[in-house]
Amino acid sequence: MAKPTVAIVGRPNVGKSTFFNYIVGKRISIVADTPGVTRDRVCAETNWRGRDFTLVDTGGIEPETNDVILSQMREQANLAIAMADVIVFVTDLKQGVTAADTDIALMLKKSKKPVVLVCNKADNYGKMPDEIYEFYNLGLGEPYRVSAVNAIGIGDVLDAIYDMLPPKDENEEDSEIIKVAIIGKPNVGKSSLVNRILGENRVIVSDVAGTTRDAIDSEFENEFGKYIFIDTAGIRRKNKVSEELEKYSVMRSLLAVERADVCILMIDANEGVTEQDTKIAGEAHEAGKGVIIVVNKWDDYEKDNNTLENYKKDVYNKLSYLSYAPILFISAKTGQRVNKLFELINSVASQNALRVSTSVLNQVLNEAIAIVQPPTDKGRRLRIFYMTQASTKPPTFVVFVNDKKLFHFSYERYLVNQIRKEFGLVGTPVRMIVREKAEK
Repeated sequence: MAKPTVAIVGRPNVGKSTFFNYIVGKRISIVADTPGVTRDRVCAETNWRGRDFTLVDTGGIEPETNDVILSQMREQANLAIAMADVIVFVTDLKQGVTAADTDIALMLKKSKKPVVLVCNKADNYGKMPDEIYEFYNLGLGEPYRVSAVNAIGIGDVLDAIYDMLPPKDENEEDSEIIKVAIIGKPNVGKSSLVNRILGENRVIVSDVAGTTRDAIDSEFENEFGKYIFIDTAGIRRKNKVSEELEKYSVMRSLLAVERADVCILMIDANEGVTEQDTKIAGEAHEAGKGVIIVVNKWDDYEKDNNTLENYKKDVYNKLSYLSYAPILFISAKTGQRVNKLFELINSVASQNALRVSTSVLNQVLNEAIAIVQPPTDKGRRLRIFYMTQASTKPPTFVVFVNDKKLFHFSYERYLVNQIRKEFGLVGTPVRMIVREKAEK
């Protein structure tokens, strides 16, 4: 059984994201004074009184709207409500009960889910303000007055949530879940791929570049295993990042890379590898993550007999430092070859976490030295004493030598290639640290 889910809902600009960020203890949801900033559902794990649960922040609900994005935000909130075990309905004490609040309350009552009614922006925690009594008319029980900005009254809300959570399942098992970040520049089909995998409109999809602003977590399980797919806002070139919100989105995407086990770098088949793609790929490589290069919209690309191999060569020429990453050609729109992703993800995650015993590693090292002798400089030869693995994710090896200056980059690359050849290590960077034997 999965952890219980608590969804935060309400109309735009009532402080839902500020409330969410305070509870999870970090700035995950983008917060700004602009209504409608949080468009998709944003999830985070949190804990209260020893009970773990998933908190979901949603875009503001506009019950009556013809705006495409706002109507999709309403659909996302409806999905969150359907998934939730407990719903936190956030309102604005200063504005009082609005027509939109009444409509949302009706929607929540129809869901038959337990609801905690929160009146935010109660910045003075003294005598009970008269304005709060108006909120009893919503028919959702006692309203809790809080100030999310000043952290007033939030403990009482968490206690109410705790009391409404379903009974804890003692047989709940912690399973190995692979976190997969889908990265790339805007409008290459990242959200479409997530939706294709999940089989539902989990992430807002639009032809407008930059629709996804937050990094969104989606849990998924099939015969291949359990996954969390993190759909990220497209990372734009820095000179294109003019809005403060865009800057937050880029930061969120980079944080998503840090959280992931495997990064899927999506490229538009018709555009090929751009300068922007090389920078985004570099972030995943530098972070030591497993990487899969996915070329999307392959169904739209004009092909001949040698198209596939020539395209691969071009990708590897432009992303030379990702020569270890497998390439998969897909169509998120039609679902072409999307199922092949799972075996690749499992393989790359496994290779990224691979640990090799010191004895086996040194056997490979001795064979490599026998084939190609270490270099010499001015009559002095590099001597390699032994090698050991320091860490995983990515596999990192420490080589002990007589003189670091003699350990040329070309010989390091040769040893890395020998290790890759022996142990596979497809889709993961390999790090090598050189130490002189006297060093600790």
